[in-house]
Amino acid sequence: MAMSIEELDATVRGFYEGRGEQQKQAQATLNQFKENPDAWLMVDKILQDAQYPQTKYLGLQVLDNVIMTRWKVLPRDQCHGIRNFVVNFIIEQSSTEEKLRKERALLNKLNLVLVSILKQEWPHNWPTFINEIISSCRSSLPICENNMAILRLLSEEVFDFSAEQMTSTKTRQLKQSMCDEFTNIYNLCSEILRTADQASLIKATLETLLRFLNWIPLGFIFETPPTGTSLIETLRSRFLEVPEFRNITLKCLTEIGSLQTEHNWNDKLVQMFTDTLTTIASIIPLTLDLKTTYASSNSRDQEFVQNLALFLCNFFSNHLSIIENLPNKDFLLHGHFYLIRISQIDDREIFKICLEYWTKLVCELYDEMQQIPITEMNPLIGGAGMQNGGAINPQVLANYPLRKHKYTDVLSNLRQVMIEKMVRPEEVLIVENDEGEIVREFVKESDTIQLYKTTRECLVFLTHLDVVNTEQIMSEKLARQVDGTEWSWGNCNTLCWAIGSISGAMNEETEKRFLVTVIKDLLGLTEMKRGKDNKAVVASNIMYIVGQYPRFLKAHWKFLKTVVNKLFEFMHETHEGVQDMACDTFIKIANKCKRHFVIQQPGENEPFIDEIVKTMRKITCDLSPQQVHTFYEACGYMISAQGAKNTQERLIAELMSLPNSAWDQIIQSAHQDPSILHNSETIKVIGNIMKTNVAACSSIGPYFYPQIGRIYTDMLTMYRASSQLIDEAVQRDGNIATKMPKVRGLRTIKKEILKLITTYVEKADDLEMIHSTLVPHLLEAVLLDYKNNVPDAREAEVLAVITVLITKLQGMMTEQVPAILDNVFECTLDMINKDFSEYPEHRVEFFKLLRAINQRCFPALLKLDQTHFKLVIDSCMWASKHDNRAVEGEGLNMCIELVENMASHTDQQTCDAFFQNFFTTVLQDVFFVLTDSDHKAGFKYQSMLLARLFWLVGANKISGPIYQQGQAQAGTSNRDFLQNFVAELLSNAFPNLQAAQITNFIKQLFENTEDIAKFKVILRDFLIQLKEFSGDNAELFTEDREQDLQDAKERERDRMAKVGGLLKPMPTEPQLVIATCMRGVVRVEPRALIALERDQRSSHQGIAKRPKRMIALRTGEEVFDSQRSPRHIPCCRSQTIAMADLLAVCHSYHEIE
Repeated sequence: MAMSIEELDATVRGFYEGRGEQQKQAQATLNQFKENPDAWLMVDKILQDAQYPQTKYLGLQVLDNVIMTRWKVLPRDQCHGIRNFVVNFIIEQSSTEEKLRKERALLNKLNLVLVSILKQEWPHNWPTFINEIISSCRSSLPICENNMAILRLLSEEVFDFSAEQMTSTKTRQLKQSMCDEFTNIYNLCSEILRTADQASLIKATLETLLRFLNWIPLGFIFETPPTGTSLIETLRSRFLEVPEFRNITLKCLTEIGSLQTEHNWNDKLVQMFTDTLTTIASIIPLTLDLKTTYASSNSRDQEFVQNLALFLCNFFSNHLSIIENLPNKDFLLHGHFYLIRISQIDDREIFKICLEYWTKLVCELYDEMQQIPITEMNPLIGGAGMQNGGAINPQVLANYPLRKHKYTDVLSNLRQVMIEKMVRPEEVLIVENDEGEIVREFVKESDTIQLYKTTRECLVFLTHLDVVNTEQIMSEKLARQVDGTEWSWGNCNTLCWAIGSISGAMNEETEKRFLVTVIKDLLGLTEMKRGKDNKAVVASNIMYIVGQYPRFLKAHWKFLKTVVNKLFEFMHETHEGVQDMACDTFIKIANKCKRHFVIQQPGENEPFIDEIVKTMRKITCDLSPQQVHTFYEACGYMISAQGAKNTQERLIAELMSLPNSAWDQIIQSAHQDPSILHNSETIKVIGNIMKTNVAACSSIGPYFYPQIGRIYTDMLTMYRASSQLIDEAVQRDGNIATKMPKVRGLRTIKKEILKLITTYVEKADDLEMIHSTLVPHLLEAVLLDYKNNVPDAREAEVLAVITVLITKLQGMMTEQVPAILDNVFECTLDMINKDFSEYPEHRVEFFKLLRAINQRCFPALLKLDQTHFKLVIDSCMWASKHDNRAVEGEGLNMCIELVENMASHTDQQTCDAFFQNFFTTVLQDVFFVLTDSDHKAGFKYQSMLLARLFWLVGANKISGPIYQQGQAQAGTSNRDFLQNFVAELLSNAFPNLQAAQITNFIKQLFENTEDIAKFKVILRDFLIQLKEFSGDNAELFTEDREQDLQDAKERERDRMAKVGGLLKPMPTEPQLVIATCMRGVVRVEPRALIALERDQRSSHQGIAKRPKRMIALRTGEEVFDSQRSPRHIPCCRSQTIAMADLLAVCHSYHEIE
């Protein structure tokens, strides 16, 4: 439908300014207009005649799309026409200063369109572009200014964004062209910077130059041209001191300071640094209190401080050694003291910039210190200083020529900064909501958590560099807390978090002395402070600190026992938070010190675990069910450390005596009166009993069998009874019954039973016993029940437990696979084959089960009849078409493994029959998802599967034909058939592709099947050429980024393991810390975080496309809706904290000292 410009203007205006039906109609019309393949022919008239501004942007959007997707198929005269029109229109719009300012937004979009043309045309079809743009700069200053913007955008496209937008060959060509013609560009920029006086032009040139500096030849930067002034000197002398240009100038100098250079440029770098620092000193005196001044400065000055931090950090990171070697040490020290001042500013982003450099510096100083063979040079020094990775006394190293001696004052100041800037540990985060209420918020892998980890790492290295200074600073700060000169909740928390963060960095003797002093002072502070809130803050910090020092607790049993008894007392505190804190600290200590609880300590009548299980009812009587489960898990860790089998079984029986007693009573009552299972309270109790068993089993592991054996038969009977009651409710009330509280409670019982079995099987080591004793009764109880239930009442945990059994028992389960598939395969497939979103948990578990069968019980698949085997293949390919990454990954992986199994582990007849029936089916589906923009995230496995298929054919590993009768002439080789089949497939799907292009693509695939990295590059280049991939292609590179990230994490962990104190001493389970706010003490509940973010990530793009879709989580997990208003956390009520026992222990240690 042809539209006039006036009609198009009115339609666009209706879309942006209209409401309701008018807006919907306008949107439909505009979508139809953009989809019209000839719409771009109107762009010239739109840009010239349209009156409504947004109409012009629509025209440019249409034109840009044509350039990116159809440029190669347009006639050359049309390409020239588009190119000349865009250039002329840009010149017209930037011809005067007034137009340049007025049409800035439109010009920016036009410049982007021109760059899109350049990516298609330059240099082969437009070799004179650089000369033309440089020549046009001399026609007028406004045109020159806009040309600078075009050159900047071109540099960004070629050097910064090319990997995800252009093929690798095209990227190399453009980079080479830019380098070849840069001399003319540089001369233009240099002339403008020397002679221009128009501020906007100078700024545009500096911004363009900033984009060039990271790739141009170094001679342009450092050498002095015939004109007599180098680029660096021009930047420093002409622009650095001018307020209007100082920010962009300092960014340019930062970019230069970040370059990796040869030694012959060191003198130039030194001169740049010293001259720049001298100029900076005239702008910001070193004595200036930046922390105070920054808060009252304008945004331009604040940006300058941030840019100064970047300049210093980048220069020192790359060229610190040449500054360290200067005879005048003032520049080295002044530069670092500037960073100290900047680090003190209350701005998180600036602090993170500085922190990255500080951590790098102290790590290097530590590594140098470790290189000294101290024990060889002085054998008397040995053990004490180095014991358990603890920090060495700095006096030992005083006479060695270490770099750290140059930084003594800097590092001492840095320790003060790191302690004062320590953020909340990863266990807790307190925020203030929009209503001014203090609320709890748990964030996994948040910015604050990462900042804590980095700050902690820096402080650990600082402790190793000078443990005496660290201890002195912390002790002095603690003394000022005690005498009240620096007392505040925030200061107390920050100091205690810092003390907790250096656990493991001191040797044992130093750690004992320091820790006992700290706890003694904190306990004294508790006694001294008035007000229950003050006492609660100090008490929570004591619990936090002792929880961070398991080595100290292990070495001092009396102290450990006193701490645990004090935790038991806290478990009876009724006000919010203290019980959670006590339970979480208890499980951390139990896990790290478990061996100490099961041996009889000197002076004790029995192991402490015996005392705990005997008094368990008294200890846990005030805890909530969830807290009780945590307590049982903690005790399980202790019992798992008991090596004597009889003693261990006795402890398990005593630990489980309370839930077993309740269980026996319910089972006995149910035999007499089955109707008790209709009671909601009974259902709740049974659910809690099963959760308690799961908690204990998760920590006791394979030794939990006596308890499993005791309740197993009754447990499966309970499973059947619960299922029968659910079935009756569904028959009576319909599917809605599955959402009712009583039925949900019954389903929880079933889920927890299955979870218990899953947990035990995962940890078990007697596989024959599991196969002969547990499996038959389990399958009898769950399989038919699963098949007969309505879809909404089927538990995904059934699929999960079977997957675990097959994974664990492997070939032992082969005989059971047919019965398993008979009961779960088709009924589950019928639940999930209607769309890509319903029953998400069943989806993931279903494909995990199929993959496990293929991996562990492959012979069972070969016994399936043809219909069911085809369903398995179809299921694989159905999974690959999901936008849920977990499902897609399982499907593609299974397909890869199935192809490999068929090619390597079957007889020739079976292998030939499989590939003849399914090769082209699988190939078509792989190309479908490979070229579908919704499935870019699956590129890794798509490419692996495709490479395997091409390799099998190219290497003649398939003896029979991969085609069926009628698909090719008899006698056609598999290679020829595959080449023709793929060529036809691609040419039909993408008519814009040239035949030679497709032929070359297929040829390259065959040639590189054994080089998977190059195979992926070929695929990426091909996909980027397709019009469907004209948008964001970042996810094609996801695998590379994930692999790089994983490698970096492994390297980082190896590095941290070599430094005492860097690896945290405790698991990172959420720990409650009573944190502070302006309104009072608040509490944070642990263990509330459910990884909703994890499910969103695993669901890939499906979540973004279906924002209203619910993400099903397993029953038993509590979800805090991120859209719901956060709950207010009231301040703590009165609390009296008696810690005489702890205080006495501390005093006794001081007496020993």
